Amino acid sequence: MAIAENAVELAQNLIEKGAIPKGSEEDALHIAIAATQGVEYLLTWNFKHINNAETKLQIVKIVESFGYVCPQLCSPEELGGNSHD
Repeated sequence: MAIAENAVELAQNLIEKGAIPKGSEEDALHIAIAATQGVEYLLTWNFKHINNAETKLQIVKIVESFGYVCPQLCSPEELGGNSHD
């Protein structure tokens, strides 16, 4: 399956600008594909490169600079749902 060029470009930019470290291209692609496809939430256990208070703001700024809305980056527990479920 081919990855859309706009997602590849966004992923490269996330790495080039330091939001995602070099060597973590799959993490950058994960975010970029979700953003370019209009995904509302990106659930992840990756607290090192994605769901991290120190990187989230930088990721959001880069994604938005490409004209996309950044998915809400969170763990499944953070999404959590309604306490009345």
